[in-house]
Amino acid sequence: MTVSRSLRRARRGFTLLEILLALALLGLLAGVLITNTGNIFGQGQEATARIFVRDSMKTALTRYRLDLGDYPSTAEGLAALITAPGSKADRWRGPYVDAPGGKMPLDPWGEPYRYRNPGTKNKGNYDLYSTGPDKADGTEDDIGNW
Repeated sequence: MTVSRSLRRARRGFTLLEILLALALLGLLAGVLITNTGNIFGQGQEATARIFVRDSMKTALTRYRLDLGDYPSTAEGLAALITAPGSKADRWRGPYVDAPGGKMPLDPWGEPYRYRNPGTKNKGNYDLYSTGPDKADGTEDDIGNW
């Protein structure tokens, strides 16, 4: 009986080695998840900016062009989608963008979207873009409608 009793005691709990192995595996999994989370969020921000530039604003700018005959000038900027430009107020049928507080939405990095008409990347059309994660204009990570 003493042999079976000691076997039961040995089988009741985990050994120190088993506990350390389980903790090491949990630490490894946590490390992998934490390092990949930054990549997942980064890709989500770029996708959000790309959708805004290529799809969401395209509709608003096209509606503006249909009503007023041309896209807003660089000087008028995207603000012309929210408030009527002084010289074109009689034909303006906006607002063309749902802008809380009367301000254009910012890109995922907290910067304003950039707009040029005529465009330098889109000849004969407009350029609409985000400066991307580095927040610098004219770099490779710019996300635009080109």
